[in-house]
Amino acid sequence: VLGAPPVGFMSTGLLMLTSSLCMAHRAGTALVGRAVAGVAQPLVSGGRRALRAGRPLASATSTDNVARFITGDTGNNITPYIANLVGRGLHKKADHPLGIIKQKIEEYFETIDGVEFQIADALDPVVSAQQCFNDLLIPDDHPGRLPSDTYYISRPGGREVSSADDVLLRTHTSAHQSTLMKAGYEAFLCTGDVYRRDEIDASHFPAFHQMEGVRLFDPALVGDGPMSRDEWLESAGCKLVADDLKKTLEGLCDHLFGPVEKRWIDEYFPFTEPSFELEIFYNGDWMEVLGCGVIHSGVLEKCELSHRKGWAFGLGLERLAMVLFEIPDIRLFWTEDVRFHKQFKSGQLTKFKSYSKYPPCYKDIAFWLPESGFEPNDFFELGRGVAGELIEKIDLIDSFTHPKKGITSHCYRITYRSMDRSLTDEEINRLQEDLRAKATETLAVELR
Repeated sequence: VLGAPPVGFMSTGLLMLTSSLCMAHRAGTALVGRAVAGVAQPLVSGGRRALRAGRPLASATSTDNVARFITGDTGNNITPYIANLVGRGLHKKADHPLGIIKQKIEEYFETIDGVEFQIADALDPVVSAQQCFNDLLIPDDHPGRLPSDTYYISRPGGREVSSADDVLLRTHTSAHQSTLMKAGYEAFLCTGDVYRRDEIDASHFPAFHQMEGVRLFDPALVGDGPMSRDEWLESAGCKLVADDLKKTLEGLCDHLFGPVEKRWIDEYFPFTEPSFELEIFYNGDWMEVLGCGVIHSGVLEKCELSHRKGWAFGLGLERLAMVLFEIPDIRLFWTEDVRFHKQFKSGQLTKFKSYSKYPPCYKDIAFWLPESGFEPNDFFELGRGVAGELIEKIDLIDSFTHPKKGITSHCYRITYRSMDRSLTDEEINRLQEDLRAKATETLAVELR
């Protein structure tokens, strides 16, 4: 994602990818709990399949969602549009492209000898900042913790002050990592919806889906004695974990894309060390697939697991589905149009056939920025709140600073286009006027 450094594995391209989450196998045991505000409760089974019981996922049209997420607490910045996206469970629908990709990845991990990966796909997206950031060594001043990037249910310190007690919609499924590691889980795949405030275009949406995997190793294989950071990074055990990670993920790429050329790139993530990105040569170009690494010793220490070592990877389901199904616009994953859904069937990778291309409508809005406090993501979020998925993209087409007054003007071009029908001039004009009024009212800008 463009702009501030991301929280999670990988940044550029279609979607930010995720960091680690780990859960050990316990045969015949389930972790099921009642939801507690700010604490995500794991819903997992004792075998490979995910437990479907527990707290039901909320309906996307449920007024209960609005009541739960729009609290009026200090720092609460969730809109009704975002609240009504929570709980759709697209990744759990067998005939949905995201569900198909999820199933194929899970099938691959079932073939790995010597380890059983449990499935977690019904975790509550409400978490604390301690879980989402602090436990993953993400500092208080990281840009990804700002309200311009993250949806907060409560943030007692307001816009300026981040704390471990903040409550939010998870920005990555890694938010559950510490809870599950402390519970003793060691090998798992976790999938869920995550939420980030972001720009608006065909490859960005405020809600998307991630899958991540973690494997912890037997200390007898990788070493369990006291080691300094440098000693661990130079050890045979660290090399063993990294080599196993790369072998596993190269196999996953071949399983999804067929035999492809691959390359590894050294990266930096706060929660893994060493860290890598995996790219494949696909359709004539190099494509970023996922981020991964050896779990950082500091993350394990926070879980009182300093004697354990392992790896973690994260990937975005929409990224893979848009490539493998040739789906051109991320909004399509959320449509209820039968013309979209009838094209896909569980277990099959079918190329999407466009059923319509309705004409776009372009509207510009220009305004003088306030002296401080303006964030483009706040304007994008305002657009989503006014027009929802009818906005295809918003582009900054001009930025101008007055030579005498020293104030800056932005001009944005808004592309309105429905995936399902033609929009009328009257409808678009009404939305545009609403957006202009709300921008003046809530962002302290002066329309030009």
